[in-house]
Amino acid sequence: MKKLFKSAAVVAASILLTVSVSSCKKDNQDASEEVNKAQKEAIVKQYLNHTVYPTYANLANETDKLVENLEALKANMTQANVNTAAATFLNARAWWEKSEAFLFGAANDFGIDPHIDSWPLDEDAFNNLMASPNMIAALAIDEDGMVAGEQLGNALLGFHGIEYILFRDGQPRNVADITDDMMTYIVAVSRDLRNRCFQLEVSWNADAPQAHKDLMDELEFNTTVNNSGNTYGENMLQAGQAGSTYATLTNALEAIADGCIDIADEVGTSKIGKCHTGADVTYVESPYSQKSITDFYDNILSVQAAYMGGMEGQRDEALSLHTYLKDHNADLDTKAINAINNALTKINAMKAPFVQFYADASAGEAMEACQDLSDVMSEVKAEFAKIDRK
Repeated sequence: MKKLFKSAAVVAASILLTVSVSSCKKDNQDASEEVNKAQKEAIVKQYLNHTVYPTYANLANETDKLVENLEALKANMTQANVNTAAATFLNARAWWEKSEAFLFGAANDFGIDPHIDSWPLDEDAFNNLMASPNMIAALAIDEDGMVAGEQLGNALLGFHGIEYILFRDGQPRNVADITDDMMTYIVAVSRDLRNRCFQLEVSWNADAPQAHKDLMDELEFNTTVNNSGNTYGENMLQAGQAGSTYATLTNALEAIADGCIDIADEVGTSKIGKCHTGADVTYVESPYSQKSITDFYDNILSVQAAYMGGMEGQRDEALSLHTYLKDHNADLDTKAINAINNALTKINAMKAPFVQFYADASAGEAMEACQDLSDVMSEVKAEFAKIDRK
């Protein structure tokens, strides 16, 4: 009996130890999952507050300023006013290009990207417009930009319609070459551009300026996800919760990576590649201001901001995809950082202006670097799902 009792005691102790170890293991796993969740939530907040929101705020403000500059130019046709408007245009243009790693969401859902950034400009359509007194008269009283936005078509709207009037051969255009009808057109187009950039800002940021929200209400522009009442920022912050289009926080991180994949691929395959390979030598972005290479560079800066934890001056690498990946796969993180830096380096080394030197070998090297970056970011995206399964 004594021996049997001793054996029973050993078995009981063994069971207790097993339960204890299993409980500790589960507790550790639960704690690890909570830490992982908190880290992903912090990354999403950093991404929104220090990449998406300030980029769109700057874009909205600069396009609003551009409208003011062009209205001043129309009232007082001087070269100084042309130069001022041209400088503001380039500032606004830079903020747009630095937003292209997050074209998913409002830019895509509301058709804003093609509406404000289609190229090349349709010069035949432009000449027909200039020969249409009725359309010019309609644009002349287009105080809110809605006539332009609804009737001109993407090939005459947005940045490149304005660029066509303000620049020639990489310099602000001679004021003597800008007609009254051109000014009527460009002012109306700038108002439509401002409207769409306000829409981007308001659609993402619930705390966008009230005046910008009021204009969206006045113009009856949609600014919520699937008419849900949630901004795109709120939708991402609620990832993993009922009502969000992101089933999990990992899906939100994957969306950020997808934005990087898409723009790196577009720069390499289309923006540089179509011209460099001869597939379409007319497909030159920003040919009149000759800022194509700047556009490409800013596009990759948008990837860098999305991956590294914020735009320049607001970056916190501790709250970034970079650090998250580094904690789980340091080699792949290094590969991603090197790919970003290589793409920036190769673009910066391109022979300028691109409109004249798209066939140069340096364009081919930049094209390949951007394609490599897109491939690496695809690996990064795939790794996020693997991390969840560990």
